[in-house]
This record gives sequence, C-alpha cells and structure tokens, in this order.
Amino acid sequence: MDLTQEILKLKKEKKAIILAHNYERPEVQDIADYTGDSIELSRKAMAEKDAEIIVFSAVDFMAESAAILNPQKKVLLPCAGARCPMAQMLTVDEIKRVKALYPTAPVVVYVNTLASAKAYSDICCTSANAVQVVQSLDADTVLFGPDRNLGEYVAEKTGKKIVPIPEWGFCPTHLLFQPEDIAVLKLKHPDATVMVHPECSSDTRKVADFIGSTSKMCQYAKESSFKKFVVCTEEGILYRLQKENPAKEFIIAYDGAVCPNMKITTLERIYASLKENKHLVKIPESVAQKARVSLERMFEVKS
Repeated sequence: MDLTQEILKLKKEKKAIILAHNYERPEVQDIADYTGDSIELSRKAMAEKDAEIIVFSAVDFMAESAAILNPQKKVLLPCAGARCPMAQMLTVDEIKRVKALYPTAPVVVYVNTLASAKAYSDICCTSANAVQVVQSLDADTVLFGPDRNLGEYVAEKTGKKIVPIPEWGFCPTHLLFQPEDIAVLKLKHPDATVMVHPECSSDTRKVADFIGSTSKMCQYAKESSFKKFVVCTEEGILYRLQKENPAKEFIIAYDGAVCPNMKITTLERIYASLKENKHLVKIPESVAQKARVSLERMFEVKS
C-alpha cells in the first residue's frame, strides 16, 4: 500500500486538511497542506472554511488550540502520546497561587500550555509575538508562563517586570543549546550567522546574531544575504529551511536537539487517525469559551 496516496485519498474524501509543525518528520511535513509554527498553523486552521476535519501533526496544546478556535470542525491529533513537556509545567493551581500574590497583574500564557491554563489567562502569545503582546498591556508587571527563558527575553525587550509561572518552566530541547558549542562552530564557520530561538537560555541568546521564532527564522533565512546559518532550535526545522533555501547551508548547533514528542507522529499514525477518526480532541465548552477569548485577543495584537 502506498501510504502517502492512501492518506491523500482519505483527505479528499473526508474534506480534511493536514497541518504540520516545523519540527515534524520530513515525510510528515511533505504530506501536509501547511507547515509552520503554532501561530501560522492556527491562522491557517481558522482560514480554511471548507475543511471539515483538521489533522494536526504536532503536540497536544497545538491541536487543542485548533479545536478551541474551530469548534465546528473535528480536530484529530494523530498520536495521543504527543505531549509537550513544557505545557504540562503550568497548572491552574500555580496560576491561582501567583495571581493571589499579584492580583492586579495580567496573566499572559504562551500558547505552549494546555487549554485549562489558557482559560485562566488574560491573553495568549507565541514566541513570534510575545514581545508585542506584553507591550500591548497597560501594566508594568506581567505574570508570564510557562517558559522562563522566553519571559526573560520579553523582559529584556519591554523593560517590564515579568513574573515567571512556574518559576522554572522550560523547554528541554532548547536548553541543550550552549554558547560553547556555538563558539566552536563559529571558529569552523566564521562566515555563518547564528539564529537562536528565544526559548534558549540567556547565555545562548547573548551569542545570537538573530533571535526569533521558527517562522521568524524562516523569514530571516530567506531575506538574509548570509549563505550559511548556525541554527539553535529543534532539528526538524532544517528540512524546511533547506527546502526553501537550496543554495544556503544550515548547521544545527547541537546534533542531539531532537524533540521526541514532535517525532512521535508518523505517516502510519496519520493514516490511522484519519481513517478511524482516532484521537478526536475534545475540550469542555466551559474551558474552551474562556480559552478562546485569550487566543482571540492574541490575534488582535499586531506583530
């Protein structure tokens, strides 16, 4: 059986679209209708008026966001085990605890959170627009979670006091990038420019030539006059970068920077999910309503 052809056939029959994050396997990116970061894919999901089913090839919180923003559509997560470890770090109880200490401070949650946490926030953000979202708030102190490193980056850019919730939330993959590894690569490739994701540590961000989300990295790579790039984010993005820029060279700063949760989605699991409507994402309406407000407010901020 030609799995790719079978998936395409099922997709047409069921009026489905397939979305894939930049960190997914190359074959999953190839079969997707759209590839991007969380904000790009959320916009695509909202814009697809004719699709009845959204197959979200990524991790849990992204599929949840698509379901919240598209209540009239079925959203399928090809593998129920595709969970983001950072999203699990921010609980509703932790938000309530810190909010009690700062009752007037707005709560900003990264989209890398579960729907329950989004429902207790004032507004969501992505790594692409976190700075603009925090700047848009009429407050000098902001509660921000769950990624402490992204929060520190936002504080540097806005000058506002960022209170991290939880205190040490992080992305396990992005913490693997170290400035020493980048220094070695710069010695080998002095003509390269360094792109760093804001989820990386402050020490790693300090040696960056460019800091941005995966979508911003893709844009920078296209527009930059540089021909060689050292990349500090999950290795899956190299496939898209190389595909879009065949004449340029991309070097991952750490070979072990692989998110196993993003790689758990396979063509076989996409096929099974689509064929059997497996792993339908369901959000309680009381939660979805509140979370939808925070997501929609995020889209209103110009980035």
